[in-house]
Amino acid sequence: MCVSKIARRSDNGRTDRYSLHSYLGTFHQIHSLEMLFNPTGLNECLQEWEDLEKDYQQVQETHRLYKQKLEEVSKLQDSCSSSIARQRKKLKDLNESLQECRAVASSDDVNKIDEIQDSIKERSNVFFEMEAFLPKKNELYLSLVLGNVNVTLLNKQSKFAYKDEYEKFKLYLTVLLLLFSFTCRFLVSYRVVDALFNFLLVWYYCTLTIRESILINNGSKIKGWWVFQHYVSTFLSGVMLTWPDGELYQMFRNQFLSYSMYINFVQFLQYYYQSGCLYRLRALGERHNMDLTVEGFQSWMWRGLTFLLPFLFLGHFFQLYNGITLFQMAASRMERVAQSQSFINDRHKGTAELFIKAIYVLYECFFKCQCVNILLLKCFQQKKNFRFVVQPG
Repeated sequence: MCVSKIARRSDNGRTDRYSLHSYLGTFHQIHSLEMLFNPTGLNECLQEWEDLEKDYQQVQETHRLYKQKLEEVSKLQDSCSSSIARQRKKLKDLNESLQECRAVASSDDVNKIDEIQDSIKERSNVFFEMEAFLPKKNELYLSLVLGNVNVTLLNKQSKFAYKDEYEKFKLYLTVLLLLFSFTCRFLVSYRVVDALFNFLLVWYYCTLTIRESILINNGSKIKGWWVFQHYVSTFLSGVMLTWPDGELYQMFRNQFLSYSMYINFVQFLQYYYQSGCLYRLRALGERHNMDLTVEGFQSWMWRGLTFLLPFLFLGHFFQLYNGITLFQMAASRMERVAQSQSFINDRHKGTAELFIKAIYVLYECFFKCQCVNILLLKCFQQKKNFRFVVQPG
């Protein structure tokens, strides 16, 4: 027992001072209490062994019961999965038959058909919620990375904890990348440090794709375009990582680092805006607990979005500017190599990488702009039918 741990603070914040005699007395008292729990004689050791034997038997029985319950759970999971698959198949066949009957049905029968089809749609949503707690086969990407490992979490607390960890991971890495890009842009100018930054980007986007695939397996309704853009970002970060140092790299370096700083700053703002919106939607009961900060929109969100939209569109234009710059650099490089007639023997063979990066950056910019257009269209559609709900505070 450390002497410092015996000191106690009084309510007014002043530390009580004990004499050396008080410290030694307290120490002997605690030492005497500890000796009561440590066997010293043979009889005490035998008694302790008998108690341990009883506890050991209890541990064995608990473990046996645990394995038995695991086997029962596994059988129930297989039974439930097969029943859901059978229900889906029968409902699909029934829906096709109802569509054929609709053409010759009367008005009353059409109403009944509509009711049944609405129930079929609701049942599909219920099956989706059920499957979120059942083990399922991993998709191709997860199978290649993790193998045939069951990544399904079996309770809501574990699912929400993993999703919350994913959100915090994005936030922390965004701040780290912002500081790292600022350091590379203004404080350090070494290719090795740039390579570490680009490697961090590759690792970050690879980790995001893995975590998002696990979240999809656990019931998160992540859009396909959201995961696809992370695959593209992983590829582009790999291109930046393997780009050899030279004239073209130095020409584009500062522009890329400035873009990285800006986009991480926008992601930081976007995270807080979307997390606040998602919290309100969950409080209103309109969103699922496993939804991410890229889901859902309502009309009252325009108050914060009007502040965020200029930053988002500026980021898209910045990305378009990057693509145009890279394309011009590749074209000028091709022209100089063609004039010197030494295309094969040129030392800096980065033209192919430049063309690939330019094409992918332009495509990603177009793709993201299309997503923003779709989002805004949905916003305007929901804004027409939205009824404002006044919340306290």
